[in-house]
Amino acid sequence: MRCDRKIALVGNPNSGKSTLFNILTGLNQKVGNFPGVTVDKKVGHCKLLDDSRIQVIDLPGTYSLYPKSKDERIVMETLIDKKNTTHPDVIIFVADASNLRRNLLLYTQVADLKIPVIIALNMMDLASKGGIKIAIDALSNKLGVQVIPISARNSEGIDQLKQAIQYTSEIPVQVDTIQVSELAPGLVDKIAEEMHINEPYIALQLVHQYDQLSFLSTTDRNRIGAIAQAFSFHSQKVQAAEIIARYNFINDVLFDTLKLKEGAKRETVSNRIDAILTHKVFGFVIFFAVLFLVFQSIFSWSAYPMDLIKELLIWLGNVGHQLLPAGVLTNLLIDGVLAGLSGVLVFVPQIAILFAFISILEDTGYMSRVTFMMDKIMRKVGLNGKSVVPLIGGFACAVPSIMSTRNIENWKDRMITIMVTPLVSCSARLPVYTLLISLAVPNQRVFGFINMQGLVLMAMYVLGMVSALVVAWLMKQMVRSRERGYFIMELPVYRMPRWNNVLLTMYQKVKAFVFEAGKVIVAVSIVLWVLASYGPADSQERAERVYESSIYTEKYPPQEIERLKASAKLEYSYAGILGRVIEPVIKPLGFDWKIGIALITSFAAREVFVGTMAVIYSVDADEANTESVQQKMRSAKNSDTGLPVFTTAVAFSLMVFYAFAMQCMSTLAVVYRETKSWKWPAIQFGYMTAMAYFASLLVYFCLNRIG
Repeated sequence: MRCDRKIALVGNPNSGKSTLFNILTGLNQKVGNFPGVTVDKKVGHCKLLDDSRIQVIDLPGTYSLYPKSKDERIVMETLIDKKNTTHPDVIIFVADASNLRRNLLLYTQVADLKIPVIIALNMMDLASKGGIKIAIDALSNKLGVQVIPISARNSEGIDQLKQAIQYTSEIPVQVDTIQVSELAPGLVDKIAEEMHINEPYIALQLVHQYDQLSFLSTTDRNRIGAIAQAFSFHSQKVQAAEIIARYNFINDVLFDTLKLKEGAKRETVSNRIDAILTHKVFGFVIFFAVLFLVFQSIFSWSAYPMDLIKELLIWLGNVGHQLLPAGVLTNLLIDGVLAGLSGVLVFVPQIAILFAFISILEDTGYMSRVTFMMDKIMRKVGLNGKSVVPLIGGFACAVPSIMSTRNIENWKDRMITIMVTPLVSCSARLPVYTLLISLAVPNQRVFGFINMQGLVLMAMYVLGMVSALVVAWLMKQMVRSRERGYFIMELPVYRMPRWNNVLLTMYQKVKAFVFEAGKVIVAVSIVLWVLASYGPADSQERAERVYESSIYTEKYPPQEIERLKASAKLEYSYAGILGRVIEPVIKPLGFDWKIGIALITSFAAREVFVGTMAVIYSVDADEANTESVQQKMRSAKNSDTGLPVFTTAVAFSLMVFYAFAMQCMSTLAVVYRETKSWKWPAIQFGYMTAMAYFASLLVYFCLNRIG
């Protein structure tokens, strides 16, 4: 798609950048990586009022251009490296109108880079409610840029912003905020001359950060370092002088452009709500009540659409067997591909509901409060407060959560956080939990409103978080650090969720789940079907002939004979042989060789377990009567004992195994990428597998004794 210009959204965290990005781009967006790094970037396209198209890049939020984390460094490198593929032609600086003084510090730094800037003055409605009055025209004149008042959540001022982008000059017109050369006399000019740079502030930033900027060559770093040493450059002193100069400029700008109305209430509504929601006792009670609501809703609200999807998939399977000619290709399509996909598609409603709640909690500002409250617990187990964000994010997916640990400066705290984050139950475990809970827990209510299945699901997620904290505490005892971490977080004001943003998030997450997990599951399902349908020469035929003898034909009806033949052929297939090999190891956990196959295949991704069971029991099923995977597993019998395979003990044993086991190749890959060593993924895989095995063994033993 051809775009006339590249626009970058820059601003502080919680300034409304992402909301504005979603409004401008809608569904025309994608997630990729910044060049040379694994930090996510959101890129989208927007049509202006004159039908021209622009590319919009949502940069990570930062408070200044002096980065403390890798995410913040991305902002710096994108803006000062003109060869960067994401270097913008225009910057939209998104500022929180209710915290304008603090936001303008970053603006003055960005403005001095001499890239054309437009200020999108967001949250004007909140500023007005807080008694803050901003003279927009006067502010625009003092800064020399267009200032567009908007309310991103309410989609107000968006057309005016698009018009401003449309008429923005390619030549920067913003006023100089400080005299950069005076901060380091002679040095700035020397660096600018040596590096062929026209903007003094870029030259100054190169001196501050030359050893951290990835786009500089070793020769350039050595040259800048030598010049800095020759001028006796002291980075911290110069930075302190810069901050003072910038706030002097900001104070002058705001002196007659920002007024606080007399009688404006200092005690905001958000502060009064926080007194309850972040209370040291009631705050956690409310948090668990919210979790209870979420997981109750996942089971209650998803029941009807899941039943519809199940019936549709069963109908498609039956129609396929009736209309398509009998043969290998038909069996592959229906018993392999369709059966595997059913393990993904049937759980779409639950995935959608989960991410809808997550989006609402984030949009309202409540998730930030949860992070704040959890910081206290993090401290007690010896972790950095910044570990809260990855652990909370682990409820969605461990991969981006592990990547987000880059903002933890303390290396040991970061490593411990990386090692325990996969213990938090991610969305990939949801299909596994749901399937097994439906087999072991009756769909009934206690006290008329408590769904037992939802309660068990909540318990599994709580188990994941608690186990992560316990393991973190144990690791902290073994790996001590004298460095003290700190946790600074701005709590956004409470707002009503923006429902179109919630729906967009649901759509994006469900789409990612279906297509990303679906690709893996389809590939695994095809391979698995082949392994389950074929075996060593004559082994399956010999197993099949056993059931043609009079011993069985006289005892069982033809339909049962065919089922026994299918089961025998599966057992002596390549997949069955593989399952039999590991069966002695997993049998103490209550698992048979069929479950063993699923354990192996789900190392690709946890949710593959469901697709594997669907394929295994489709290969072993009557083609004339296609059933849902739940029905197949519920009716499955142990060939030796004749008892149900998935008893309560087996189901809970499996759930606990998947709660702890490291069965996600993507997570192991990202741990290697973040640690630059296979040692840490190996340790992580080892301890999590051991935890999973012994916890599963304990659960199976206890439930069998009780049963």
